[in-house]
Amino acid sequence: MKMAANLKLLSFLIPCAFLVPVLITMAPNVKEAWNSEALQNMKTVFISIFLEAAPFLLIGVLLSSLMQWFVSEEMIRKLTPKNPVGGVLVAGLLGIIFPICECGMIPVVRRLMHKGMPPYIAVTFILSGPVVNPIVFTATLLAFPSHPEITIARMGLAFAVAAAIGGLVYMFVRQNPLRKPKAIVTEVKTHPGFKMAQPHSHSADHDHVHDKNWRSFFIHAGDEFVDMSKYLVIGALITACIQTFISRSDLISLGNGPVASYAFMMGFAYVLSLCSTSDAFVASAFSHTFALGPLLSFLVLGPMLDFKSTLMLLSTFRTRFVIGLSLAIIALVFAGSWLINLLA
Repeated sequence: MKMAANLKLLSFLIPCAFLVPVLITMAPNVKEAWNSEALQNMKTVFISIFLEAAPFLLIGVLLSSLMQWFVSEEMIRKLTPKNPVGGVLVAGLLGIIFPICECGMIPVVRRLMHKGMPPYIAVTFILSGPVVNPIVFTATLLAFPSHPEITIARMGLAFAVAAAIGGLVYMFVRQNPLRKPKAIVTEVKTHPGFKMAQPHSHSADHDHVHDKNWRSFFIHAGDEFVDMSKYLVIGALITACIQTFISRSDLISLGNGPVASYAFMMGFAYVLSLCSTSDAFVASAFSHTFALGPLLSFLVLGPMLDFKSTLMLLSTFRTRFVIGLSLAIIALVFAGSWLINLLA
């Protein structure tokens, strides 16, 4: 079905490809503009960002698919202690062992919650896993080779925000935040005051059934890489346009704003919806314009909350829970990045 839909979309894009040489032939100004120095710079910035980020996106997708296909959910459950404090701390560091990208994180955690994982552990894992893992650590370190403090601050702030929100969920969420499954459920107590819905139906426990073999692994990894590449292309293109067509003085004035710089970078991260394995290379293009705090807000907010993850969260959790979670992420990321920038 997905392949058929892509072929239909391709049939609409092919005629557009033939319009390019026609426009160049009929409008010399278009050709001159395309060969202008500004556009040459834009193409250079775009290609450099994409080529730097693509290998880490591929590595992240392969590891994410490997974890999703060959690591059982029971294994993850055994690694999470029942003690709430220990559970939050372990869930915050679980991404080191299971480096799942944010795109595959929510479906995995949804299945774990159906099997009885407490929401505070699940939410902590959702928020920290895409950032606190070795692939993102290496990518950020290579994107900012002369500023290792950015990598350390990113890991620390992401863990702190995820752990804090996990604690808030433990203290204030008393009902199952998942959308009600269609199957008949029973109640399973996970901690005092909370009741977890456990579905009887096997279909509610698994979104899709696949054969766990290498062919399926590479098909899944290829689909995920293609799906995430379009966000990387769009993000790199928008970044290249900003760097090329917006004057440096305007960017510097925006970057010096006490609130505007954070709002711009956090909104930028939300709209771009980049993968956490590649967003550091986009952020590095602004390293000479923005201070440490706004850069951190971009690097930490994006993997936790962006446009595509919001849609996935809304399809998994109740709307009120998603709104509260989103506001908590924005507030804590802003406060944490501002504090780190103040202390730096």
